[in-house]
This record gives sequence, C-alpha cells and structure tokens, in this order.
Amino acid sequence: MKIHLFDVTLRIATARQLADFPKRVSAADMTDKQYDDRWGDRTRAIHCGEGIDPATRASSPNLVMSATFARDHVGGFSALNRTENDGFSYGRVSNPTVSQLADKLAALEHAQAALCFASGMAASHALMAGRLSHGDHLIVSDTNYVGTAELVRDSLPRWGIDISPVDTSDLSQVEAAVTAKTKMLWIETPANPIMRLSDIRALAELAHGRGIDDVVVDSTFATPMATRPLELGADFVVHSLTKYIGGHGDAMGGAVLGRRLDLDALNLEAMVHYGGVLSPFNAWLIMRGAATFPLRMKAHEENALQVARFLEAHPGVARVSYPGLPSHPQHELARRQMRNFSGMLTFQTHQDGRLVAERMIDTLEVIHYAVSLGHHRSLIYWIPTEMLMQSTFRLAPAAEARYRDFAGDGVFRFSVGIEDADDLCADLERVLA
Repeated sequence: MKIHLFDVTLRIATARQLADFPKRVSAADMTDKQYDDRWGDRTRAIHCGEGIDPATRASSPNLVMSATFARDHVGGFSALNRTENDGFSYGRVSNPTVSQLADKLAALEHAQAALCFASGMAASHALMAGRLSHGDHLIVSDTNYVGTAELVRDSLPRWGIDISPVDTSDLSQVEAAVTAKTKMLWIETPANPIMRLSDIRALAELAHGRGIDDVVVDSTFATPMATRPLELGADFVVHSLTKYIGGHGDAMGGAVLGRRLDLDALNLEAMVHYGGVLSPFNAWLIMRGAATFPLRMKAHEENALQVARFLEAHPGVARVSYPGLPSHPQHELARRQMRNFSGMLTFQTHQDGRLVAERMIDTLEVIHYAVSLGHHRSLIYWIPTEMLMQSTFRLAPAAEARYRDFAGDGVFRFSVGIEDADDLCADLERVLA
C-alpha cells in the first residue's frame, strides 16, 4: 500500500493515528515521498523515515539540533498537556531527526513504533522502570549484557522488584520461576558473552499462557537482519544502536520497539521524566549508519563464518561458539530463528587466556583489543569467568556450573568486522601460533 501526505500539519496528525506501521509515514518526514510496505530490508534501511525536503530539495535527511521549537498556536506548557496536533515543542519530548530514526528502526524491525534513547542501557532502564512497579516480579536471563545484569541484580531489588535469573534456553526453568506476580520475561538471544540461544516463540507462548504481559527480547547481537522477535510473539524488542545498526562506533544510542499503544504509554514517563533522550546528532549518525546496515550484516556474517572455521581448525583453540557453525549446540535453533548468524563469536584457547590477551594487545595489527561490538572494525576482548561471577552475574552454584559449561574459565568475545577475512585470520595466527 502507498500513501501520499502533502501537508506537513496533516502529516503530523495522520502519522500518529494510523494503526499499522507499514502504512505509516514519519511525523518528521516533510516530503511527499511514497512508502511501500512491500519494500525489502535494504530499501527500507535507506528510505524509510527519510525523503526529499520540499523546501530545499535536500536528498539527505536534515540534522535538526534545536532544543526548542516555535509554536504556531497556544498550547499547554507541560508534556502532560500535549495533544496529537501540537507538533514539536521541546527536545526532551520529541525531535524531528530522532523521529526519523525511530521510523526507520520500526520499519526494519517490522514494528508499529519505536522510542529512541541515549544508550542501550537507557532504553533497557526505561522499559524496566516504566513497565514494572514495586512488588512485581521479573524473570531474566541469567547471562546477558553486563550493564543489564548489574541493573537487574543491584538496582531493581532496591526498588522492590523481585527478580529470578534463569537459563532461558531451558523452558522448564522459566516455567518453574513464574509466580502470580510475574509481569515481565527478559530474554537476550544470543546471550552476551557466551552465544547461548533462547527459543523466542516457545518462550513467548509459555509466558503469555501463564499471564505474563511483557515478553522482552534484547536482540542487539542478532539485529533485525537475523531475528524479528515481534513476529515470534515478543511484546518488546531492545537494541543498543551503538552496535550493529549504527555500525561505526562513533555514536551511542538505544531503542525500544513494539506496539504503538504500549510505547505511547511508556513515552511520557520513560522519555520525558527519566530524560535519557537521544542526541539529534547521534540520531543522524546512527541513521546514516543504518542505511548500509543490511549490507554490513551480510559482510559480518560471511567474515565471522570464515574466521570461526579458521579458529575451529586451529590447534591453539580449544573451543569456538558461533551459531552459524554446526558445532554450536543450538545450531538447529539458530537456523530456525536467525536469517543471519551475525558477526559475534567466542572462543577459548588452550593457553591461559590472560596471557593470550596480553599478547593480543602487543601483536594485533588489524583487530583492536577493545570492548563493544558491532562496529565495522573488528574488536576482541578477554572476559574471565571468575571476574564476572564476582562482579556481575553472582550466580548460584548450579547456574555457575552451567555458565562454565559454555565459558570455562573465560572466553574471548570477538566482534568480527568487515575487513578482509584473510587479514583477520592472519592477525589471529600471529597471536595463536
């Protein structure tokens, strides 16, 4: 279906009223450009949320840095008094460039709507704090991004929210953890850093069948090119935009995606009151990176598979965990749930990991020894198990044993970039020889 909106005021009002995103034009899209819901991922990544500026005929999206916007009518002062026809008023409430990015993300994820935040952690905090209250219960993956893990374990209990960290790859553990107060199930798949997968469809069916309203998937490792959790039954998707979608390691951001009514309800508290808003400049950078996102993900996957095979055959490597390898214990689930195996892998060496890491710092020429992931350049980092158990995960003995089954004494987390794969293998060979 194609729609045309020629008047900016009509554009702003109509965009907020339409029910399905594929029929939606951005509230910030000041253009008569068509949007076709049959477009493929690459076309969506380039064109959704964008269009030719009717005033200047600029082909690239504008960067609107203004913190405030002149009004054309008398309206309320508080965001509580804002109406659908008010347009843009203040940067903490909304911004044209950020709105354009949100529409692009929603198109890529096939979501009705998206909210953008200053970081992935700002997005995660906004969703947890905005949907959970004192006395509620959260079931969360016992292995996930360290920021999420520490927020859940250190902050939520202090706010009166009960938590149950479980292995979400085991449906029986999740079902056993459900109580009458369980309001949210938080899944991260693949799990950071051990690449453990969870069956989104099965978990969503289980949770909804037990009365849990909010099934959340942190899909940062997978990206919309691999997995679209909303189509598998999830209610919300979280992304760190700093990673693959932005893709260049130069802009931090985060996003929550889901049904428009849910995000409208979340917006006032989680955005306006918590204040973790995304900078328009960062939104513009992430939007620019998102244009090549599908192409980069194809290159990430191709490189990661070649590097994973190289590592798996190397005598200095004890184990490789990559969903695209048949040796991954959940490879069949990966094939069902992921259209792209992404660029993340972990491996263990026969030599002491810390010593190998020190050698990496001194020896690597192409790969950067650095945290983060999903950038165009390759990044690698040693993650010792003992340190995580003391600072981040603090698992019960049985859960720690399960973690060690995947991670041993530690893993090298490798975000495979889009350099020439032969050069990456040669760089690793210098370290592992």
